[in-house]
Amino acid sequence: MFLRDEAEMLRRVPIFSKIDAAKLKLLAFASDRNIYTAGTALCHQGDRGDAAFVILSGNAEVYVHTPAGDMKVADVQPNSIVGEIAILCDTARTATVRAATEVEALRISKETFLKLVSDFPNIGVGMMRGLASRLAQTTSELTSTLSTEV
Repeated sequence: MFLRDEAEMLRRVPIFSKIDAAKLKLLAFASDRNIYTAGTALCHQGDRGDAAFVILSGNAEVYVHTPAGDMKVADVQPNSIVGEIAILCDTARTATVRAATEVEALRISKETFLKLVSDFPNIGVGMMRGLASRLAQTTSELTSTLSTEV
């Protein structure tokens, strides 16, 4: 795949949509393109957050460890970014992301990612909105689950 093709794929990710083509090509060049077979983990809960992943193709699932075992909490589709929480909060991974099908992803290092957010503040705003939306959805699902258990 050519850099221009990877840049166009990155443009489909909402938080990257306003970045000019030259910067997207640079981001694609600075990232590692990987293929993950179904069942393979992109990252593990508890590990150090050293990169974020942009899903180019395929589907992934997000799991968290619980006393009852691993619990699936989300599905990840193409044009999504995962693994950014550990980078932004400088904490351990909050979940395990596993390929549900064959997944092609760009692995963006922490340094590259933070530089991009610094250069393009609108990316940070977009990420805050995305994280807030996920938090609202999780809170709603948790509230619903708890109310049915009572």
